[in-house]
Amino acid sequence: MKKNLSPRPQPGPELVRHEALPFDTLASAYDDWFEEQGKLIFAIEVKALQEVLPLLPKPWLEVGVGSGRFAQALGVETGIDPSIKLLEMASSRGVTGFIARGEERFFKEGTFATVFLIVTLCFVDSPLAVLQEAYRILKPRGKIVLGLVLRESPWGQFYQAKKQQGHRFYKHANFYSYQEVVGLLEHAGFAIDKVVSTLFQNPGEAGKMESPQRGFSSDAGFTVIVANKTPGSRRANWAERA
Repeated sequence: MKKNLSPRPQPGPELVRHEALPFDTLASAYDDWFEEQGKLIFAIEVKALQEVLPLLPKPWLEVGVGSGRFAQALGVETGIDPSIKLLEMASSRGVTGFIARGEERFFKEGTFATVFLIVTLCFVDSPLAVLQEAYRILKPRGKIVLGLVLRESPWGQFYQAKKQQGHRFYKHANFYSYQEVVGLLEHAGFAIDKVVSTLFQNPGEAGKMESPQRGFSSDAGFTVIVANKTPGSRRANWAERA
């Protein structure tokens, strides 16, 4: 294990995962997707995320950084993920990675100015707990950026069908509607700032680059939501005390 992957950024015992995780055994197949059938889709999603980068204060953190593909493309230098195999790949792409789950109290309060969760919320056990922890580690004027495949979209329906078929990746996923995500963000203490939609080509038909559109569309396969940390939120303050 590489030393820069697992030390805590504050005093405490080294965090080491002993249990086998699904994405440890699937790490290579997951990462290969970005170079093979997912290459164009990834480029479309990155372009949408780049649309909001000028809004985002630094330092940045990606929760669920995976193999570091998005972090490398966007310039995110720090990430967390529970999979050591994926973090090793992220490290090779210049990302400083730490072994942690999004709901863990791993960083000090107010450490980051922007937290990214890109196609991560659908794979966590408790999305609200992850969002509440993001609120805690954000600075007072911090922002959260979500990259989502939403349930009502054609791509969301496509992946849900794969989940029902026991697909090796998507059987672990839970997809949420736009309104459910908005409700989760508000409950965690965030207010929507900007929404960008892209990937209007249907599954199996994507063959050209797309430019993102402003606002939410149920026809979009990929949605980017930027939300602001709301000072004095009762719900968020409760989460910080919990």
